[in-house]
Amino acid sequence: MSEAKHTQDLPLAGIRVIEFTHMVMGPTCGMVLADLGAEVIKVEPLTGDNTRQLLGSGAGFYPLFNRNKKSLALDIKQPRGLEIVLKLLAGADVFSENFKSGTMERLGLGYAALSALNPRLIYVSHKGFLPGPYEHRTALDEVVQMMGGLAYMTGRPGDPLRAGSSVNDIMGGMFGAIGVLAALQQRHASGRGQQVQSALFENNVLLVAQHMMQYAITGKPAAPMPERISAWGIYDVFTVAGGEQIFLAVVSDTQWALFCQAFGFEDLAADAALASNNLRVQARPHLIPTLRTRLAARTAAEIATVFEAQGLPFAPITRPEQLFDDPHLQATGGLAPSTLPDGRETRLPLLPLSLDGQRLPLRRPAPQLGADNAALLAALGYGEQEVAALRAEGVVL
Repeated sequence: MSEAKHTQDLPLAGIRVIEFTHMVMGPTCGMVLADLGAEVIKVEPLTGDNTRQLLGSGAGFYPLFNRNKKSLALDIKQPRGLEIVLKLLAGADVFSENFKSGTMERLGLGYAALSALNPRLIYVSHKGFLPGPYEHRTALDEVVQMMGGLAYMTGRPGDPLRAGSSVNDIMGGMFGAIGVLAALQQRHASGRGQQVQSALFENNVLLVAQHMMQYAITGKPAAPMPERISAWGIYDVFTVAGGEQIFLAVVSDTQWALFCQAFGFEDLAADAALASNNLRVQARPHLIPTLRTRLAARTAAEIATVFEAQGLPFAPITRPEQLFDDPHLQATGGLAPSTLPDGRETRLPLLPLSLDGQRLPLRRPAPQLGADNAALLAALGYGEQEVAALRAEGVVL
């Protein structure tokens, strides 16, 4: 099926998004909107989004968070470059940005200017903090994890540790997209756009809200996750035969009965001190070591087979690179074939949802720098000679 046909069938077909974004938070918002069918035009400097060149843990940012988008490379600081962007924005539905506060205003692309140009425009900003005492600070995902309690909860006491993913960046971008969807819906009634703001710190506070409320209810501070008192009798990683590890959970009395029966632990099933989940939680200091000893000689595969047959929760300890070969992802189409900027083939995880039984498709890989310059400029009325002159003047790539 062609890209155009794919797009026609998607919920946001016909919605145009112009984005000035980099790194993860802003691009995630655009990725969500693009996956839902919006035409997302990524405006980049002539040198390209710096994310294209990141190494190490940032190497995957660009191809993942910029799929299904178009690239327009130009010099926004030149008057004719700004003119091109303003022409695009005059007919756009959404403008998305995640630069430091004041940057867009200095470029002539602040909310006040753009809403005057296009009253129907929805303007979404992704920042470190919502307006307030902290808004002048430079924030990163790790910064807000540290100041927002998440690193404290993830690490061991005295050893704060960031979560193993860009959780605030990704969720912050998602909340930006949710705000855009709400604003689009409201525009049906009002006819006007509005400003949407999403922020890393406030997103992080939502992530730790369960621990805040635990304190509000119990009067006791939540312990870091490695030291917490589990709500469940069995909820742990077990090291078994061959040094393999497997996560096992038994979280109800029914599951406890099934677990004991399946593994022949009749003595544990008959122990009145273990008869309820709360009793098993209190017995964890001796119950967990007992189970570790009893399960140590079994293989992870053997234990997994029993847990799956009984409908009990379990999980192998999987590394990210192993997910490319996950049978469930392969069978359900959760990984879409794509091409990396250097031409190599790979697969990308799709959004974790389906609409009417269908996954949202990958219509195009992350674009090469300026890949859509010619088509977009032509659609704005620029002739070949004018485009050639703009290139010669260093306005567009």
